[in-house]
Amino acid sequence: MTSSALDVVAIGDAIVDVIATCDDSFIAARGLPKGGMQLLTTGQADDLYAAMGPAREISGGSAANSMAGIAALGLNAGFIGQVADDQLGEIFAHDMTALGVRFETPPMASPPPTGRCLILVTPDAQRTMNTSPGASHELTPAALDEEMIRGASVTFLEGYLWGPERPRAAMLKAAEIAHAAGRTVAFTLSESLCIGDRRAGVMSMIDGGTADILFGNEDEIRHLTGCGELSDCIAALTPKVRTLVLTRGAAGALAAEAGSTVEVAAAPVERVVDTTGAGDLFAAGFLAARCRGRDLAGCLEAGAACAAEVISHFGARPEADLRALVRL
Repeated sequence: MTSSALDVVAIGDAIVDVIATCDDSFIAARGLPKGGMQLLTTGQADDLYAAMGPAREISGGSAANSMAGIAALGLNAGFIGQVADDQLGEIFAHDMTALGVRFETPPMASPPPTGRCLILVTPDAQRTMNTSPGASHELTPAALDEEMIRGASVTFLEGYLWGPERPRAAMLKAAEIAHAAGRTVAFTLSESLCIGDRRAGVMSMIDGGTADILFGNEDEIRHLTGCGELSDCIAALTPKVRTLVLTRGAAGALAAEAGSTVEVAAAPVERVVDTTGAGDLFAAGFLAARCRGRDLAGCLEAGAACAAEVISHFGARPEADLRALVRL
């Protein structure tokens, strides 16, 4: 593996998004969690895919989307994630490399197949995600490129990949490597980690100082802390992380750091088409601005601008020139 300095390297699900439109009756008839996410077996994913309308396929996954945004902003991005040696694995690797993201994780023999997320977008722009993780949950510490992690200013860890034991061990190892090199570790929550018996494990990770920067939305933060009032949620987490970043949809975003809290409004959007990837691109804008020395307000504004761009069209990857929108 080659070595070169990166601004951000992410570790997360290597997933191919399969995106199609549908009406509310399709969601209801199949009992899908509208606006939410559920995990599917390979067989269940096959059945749903057969019932979906025309779709388009593009490399996805939360942290991978963020790295696509980082690269679109002109920064050096890398990604570590597990695919299989199948057609979807080739699609994922080609897309990431074509976007300018360094991706060198060797594919594994299938089965399981490369992960996929079947995304159904209803007329109200809500996205319902149905994920079959496949090979992405087979990532192990042995797959890590330690030099890539040591050379990156920020190592970005994806919450969706935190649940399974092997990739969780890989991310903990990556955090150790990054911290030993004096680098920053960022972690983005997923709602699936913030409920039930997983909450304790996530809080233990946070208590242990794994995350220097913690990203989450309002629902995730409330579920994680068990606090009703947002101010109580913030108070519960700020002693544990250096920077807390909280997205609030149309209400904007805030960040707490060094005893102060900064808020920004949501960037204006003429028409919301698809909310897929809003949080992912917000994290991309925030981290890119942080790597370029922006203050906390500037980081939030960059995140808001990137999120606004991605929700103005279908898909979780930017289509406009982000460097023209966010001048870093």
